[in-house]
Amino acid sequence: MSTRIVLLVTSPRLPAGLLTAEAWDTVRAYPVYAAADSAQADALRVTGVPVTVLDTDAQGLLDAVAGRPAVVWLAGPDGDQTFARQLGLRLAREPGLAELELMYGSWDPPGARLLDAVTVMDRLASPGGDPWKREQTHLTLAPYLLEESYEAYDAITGGDLGALREELGDVLLQVLLHARLAEDRPESDRWSVDDVAGGLVEKMIRRNPHVFGGEQITDIEEITANWERIKREEKARDSVLDGIALSQPALALAAKILHRVERGGLSVPLPSDDDLGSLLLRVVAEARAAGLDAEAALRAATLLYAEAVRAAER
Repeated sequence: MSTRIVLLVTSPRLPAGLLTAEAWDTVRAYPVYAAADSAQADALRVTGVPVTVLDTDAQGLLDAVAGRPAVVWLAGPDGDQTFARQLGLRLAREPGLAELELMYGSWDPPGARLLDAVTVMDRLASPGGDPWKREQTHLTLAPYLLEESYEAYDAITGGDLGALREELGDVLLQVLLHARLAEDRPESDRWSVDDVAGGLVEKMIRRNPHVFGGEQITDIEEITANWERIKREEKARDSVLDGIALSQPALALAAKILHRVERGGLSVPLPSDDDLGSLLLRVVAEARAAGLDAEAALRAATLLYAEAVRAAER
């Protein structure tokens, strides 16, 4: 009778020992081997499951387990892909030697690669990592956050989803680096990426009661109204202009301020003088009245002009 070899693969992104019931039944029923010690092996040993480290190749394993009804090979964090491939090829040539079975003891949860990204950033921004990243501050990184956001915006407006995926990764890099640098701040104002994510989760749940709180809604307008109401309740503001990002492009800033004035029911006359800034502000107001986006319109016109410049150069 050929030996049944169970290749047990687990997620390195979950706590060691967090296995399916089937996996636990299997490791308790049969001898467990591994190529090297690991956190998973230690977790099994703590529960009384012996794990034998067998530093060998595929043939060595076959020789060591010959005559046993079944054994478990506990794959390492990388899944022991090379070893598994060698074992599979060997059994393809002589299938009577053993039966190879793949068993998943745990799976990566959705978003698991975010944990990898956090780990990589921690390595880069820790002693012995990347000197450039370790020298940065929130202020020195600020221009890069804007630049990466603009590049993601370009990918969206250009309809390039492949580029968008890459650019969003660059935006995420900035978020992770800011969070990692904040971990090294004095205790009074220290925070981490978990604090960032935790605050976001709480905000999403709080501001979407129609999803998480069982509140009944009838249309998108009601969802938007609820969002704004909850936002006002969260943040006591002295002015309708509080919370506006003042560093955004001037045309977009003008449009945002005009929007807040309108939403607040205020009647504040526009400047009547003819200096350039006042003229531009009135143009933005006229664009809003016509249902147009002045920032997008200027961007489109500028890009068309850029194409004409390139044509002239050719």
